[in-house]
Amino acid sequence: MKIIKSFFWLALILPMGLLAQTKATISIQNSSTLERKEAVVALKWETVLSHYPQIDTTNFVVINAVTKKQVPFQLEHRGLSSVQNLLVQVSVKAKSTLSLLIQKGKPEIFVAKTYARFVPERKDDFAWENDKIAFRTYGKAIEKTKEDAYGLDVWVKRTDKLIINERYKLGNYHIDNGNGMDYYHVGFSLGAGNMAPYVNDTIRYSANYHQWKVLDNGPLRSSFQLTYDTWDAGGIKVRATKNISLDAGSQLNRIENVYSFEDNKPLPVVVGIIKRPESGIISLNEQQGIIGYWEPTHGEDGTTGVGSILTTPVSNMLVGNAQILAKTAVKNNEPIVYFTGAAWNKAGKITNAKQWFKYLDNFYQQIKEPLVITVK
Repeated sequence: MKIIKSFFWLALILPMGLLAQTKATISIQNSSTLERKEAVVALKWETVLSHYPQIDTTNFVVINAVTKKQVPFQLEHRGLSSVQNLLVQVSVKAKSTLSLLIQKGKPEIFVAKTYARFVPERKDDFAWENDKIAFRTYGKAIEKTKEDAYGLDVWVKRTDKLIINERYKLGNYHIDNGNGMDYYHVGFSLGAGNMAPYVNDTIRYSANYHQWKVLDNGPLRSSFQLTYDTWDAGGIKVRATKNISLDAGSQLNRIENVYSFEDNKPLPVVVGIIKRPESGIISLNEQQGIIGYWEPTHGEDGTTGVGSILTTPVSNMLVGNAQILAKTAVKNNEPIVYFTGAAWNKAGKITNAKQWFKYLDNFYQQIKEPLVITVK
């Protein structure tokens, strides 16, 4: 009888103790030889709840266990009403572990480092940025005009402040007004790393995006979804949905595409970067799926580095007169993920081809050796 009573009281005490828990400890381990600077990492919200079920989403803080300072965080929804992930931005030295605490408290107001929006006042542009770089892509309203373009555009910047709204308001963003500009030419190309079907050795461009949806909007990650109408890709009817996200501190976007088509065979696709007529520096690593391009200097505007990293096997890389391509394949209705982005020498962080190619190599290693997160 005493044993039964003991188990009864233990069964009552354990849930009460769990409910009374007022904090959780996060351990972030970097087992690689690379220091991770300003990395945005995601922790599943259900994991947080399992260790801190009483957490109030409006009244908690993330604390560095050593410095006791607050750490920037974001509740990521991924387009849903409920929280999906807790995002934190941290720096972790090579071969070391960082400890964080989640506890009750009033969070500081952290400056937003990412932003994305639909721009109806500029012919349906969709533009996005972080504290390093900015991008845009083109919508339906610009189709069949002399300004139409297919690929991803780059807006260079040399400030950690958000500049999209300011530049659209000024209107003359092709001139450097002190924090950067748009001198990147896209035209009828894939621009700075767009993806498209590649059927019978020909790029089969879609029309511009038709629908958009912002999934999350800062302060550490902005993500959105673009939907493209069905088009004829060399005799194959294709639809596409693209989920694009950009983290604070990163030069590269994460892009997840889903292609829908009526064929049991994989669809050949390419990721491409527009190539300038003048001499630039190209780095190709087919085994690791890395394209690096350090453009020729554009007069007083400076030099842009562009790069893409594929996570699926690359069957071939092609350098043509107009574009640099990496070829892979996708299956019907299955997501394909890759990374693409840019850097500007006048931002002062990455100023030459060697540094840019090293950045891409390190980014690849970080994909292969992600930070390991545990919660107690």
